[in-house]
Amino acid sequence: MRGWWQDLTDLVLPAECGGCGKPRTVLCPECRAALIGAVPSRVRPVPEPPGLPVVHAAARYADEVRAVLLAHKERGALALAAPLGAALARAVRAGLESAGGRQVLLVPVPSARAAVRARGHDPVRRTALAAAGDLRRSGMPVRVAAVLRQRRPVADQSGLDSRQRQENLAGALSVVSGGGRLLATGSVVLVDDLMTTGASLAEAARAVREAVSAEVGSAEVSAVYGRATREERGEHRATGTEGNPGTGVSEGSVAEMPVVRGDAGARVPGGGLCAAVVAASPDAFAINRN
Repeated sequence: MRGWWQDLTDLVLPAECGGCGKPRTVLCPECRAALIGAVPSRVRPVPEPPGLPVVHAAARYADEVRAVLLAHKERGALALAAPLGAALARAVRAGLESAGGRQVLLVPVPSARAAVRARGHDPVRRTALAAAGDLRRSGMPVRVAAVLRQRRPVADQSGLDSRQRQENLAGALSVVSGGGRLLATGSVVLVDDLMTTGASLAEAARAVREAVSAEVGSAEVSAVYGRATREERGEHRATGTEGNPGTGVSEGSVAEMPVVRGDAGARVPGGGLCAAVVAASPDAFAINRN
């Protein structure tokens, strides 16, 4: 009976902090400050994959923050979804200067179905739902649109470098039927728990652009749903990239696309496209020192 009562108590009051292991707290004040206390920043991996939208992160993926993300994702510490959602909400706000009264659509980057089954939950979607609740309480019209799916198996990303991850994910995601129509109505924010090379977010952005293009026409999307600034196009050429794998669009043709620029990302029909993550690798924050 004592053991049963202890298990029940742990469901209500976790045994230890998800970041540092202090007893009887979901997240201690110190670890909460590491996760939520910093000002969200724009982040950019090096090399930057073609097609990556503007990305903001709430925290650096290190120490307590890394432990919290792993506890939630791999050990099923579901009570951590609320503070992780709060951190993600801060990154979303940083990426959207103003939604202009438009609907904001949080689009989670999907995990493989096998991974979701093995974990017993979908950590990114759960975090996105928590972030949406936080944003709605502050008055932002927001909903989670889980419209992305993996349309083919992909290899385990661990151990792959940036180019290998881009090749592994090229063409792997698609938008469910009718999803493009929904995405064209609001400001789209791709969300994930972690960004390392940016390959997953770049592939998610490709799938979103393709789906919206099918709904509103490729000419309009090319004009207002641009993929890169002149500065970023120059960076792509300097690093030898030749376009976004799986899109059938070369870097030369991208240079012809008109782009409307802003901190919220490229403008789209009904809104904008950007991305937000809970954490990013520390090197990705180097953009802020330039």
